[in-house]
Amino acid sequence: MDKTYRIEDLAHLSGATVRTIRAYQDRGLLPRPERRGRANLYSDAHLVRLRQIADLLDRGYTLASIKELLEAWDAGRGLGGVLGLAAEVDGPWSDEQAVRISRAELNERFGGAPDDAAVADAVELGVLEPVPGDEDSFVVPSPQELSVAVELYAAGVPLSAISGHLRELRGQVEHIAARFLEFTTEHVFARYLDGPHRPTEAEAAEAASLVRRLRPLAQHTVDAELARAMRLLAGRHLRRHLGAGEKPDALKIDRNVVIPAETMWAVEALVGPEQATEFITLAAEREVRARSLDRLAANNSPSGDLDETP
Repeated sequence: MDKTYRIEDLAHLSGATVRTIRAYQDRGLLPRPERRGRANLYSDAHLVRLRQIADLLDRGYTLASIKELLEAWDAGRGLGGVLGLAAEVDGPWSDEQAVRISRAELNERFGGAPDDAAVADAVELGVLEPVPGDEDSFVVPSPQELSVAVELYAAGVPLSAISGHLRELRGQVEHIAARFLEFTTEHVFARYLDGPHRPTEAEAAEAASLVRRLRPLAQHTVDAELARAMRLLAGRHLRRHLGAGEKPDALKIDRNVVIPAETMWAVEALVGPEQATEFITLAAEREVRARSLDRLAANNSPSGDLDETP
């Protein structure tokens, strides 16, 4: 026979509050309890459901989405595959293991002198994560990223410049990640995500398997393209500064420009991802020419109104 619980006991076991449990009932997320005399009794099924809700909330689902998933589960369409897909996407996208570092060790790696402003920047960027209850320790999610900062600092780059560079780089990398997701969604995952119904158990399991296979492709592509670009641009940069060979035409050197993701999405929605770069380039050139024409006209126009006709 299943165990039964009073609402206070259910709250204690599940980690939810009594008020939250009642709110879930009102929203239809949790079945009503069994009424025995004057007591409301809950079962193990209620406890399992509360833990499912908590898990989905941790994964970023809204209560409305959770209700749809649970209704699908109750209708026999399965929830395990969807949760497996969510776990695959939410899981780590790197083999790196987080490490813990003391404040003293951190100071030593960056010259020995404390720098509260640099530490605050690192915490804001997520390079360091404070340890609750321990002001002298931090968690380092990516030891490799911290090691890069240490090497740059040792080479003479100020910490403020390293933080600024990381902010700029992060915006560009997030744009690359967004484009890769759009690309794979359009060509690979649309059949699982764009239908009128949520994916079945088998479809969700298949999509999770595809995520595992495709996960390293983004990093491999970026690594290869970064190596190609560094080989091309570093050689050009060195020749320019050493004065060796033909002096490069400054107009032919590409430069990276940070564009807000919202702007890029708007442009891509207007002209398509393939034409987005050309559209932005032409729009900028048109604006430059228009301003040049305005300046020339202003410098050479008579004092009268140019729009007047004789």
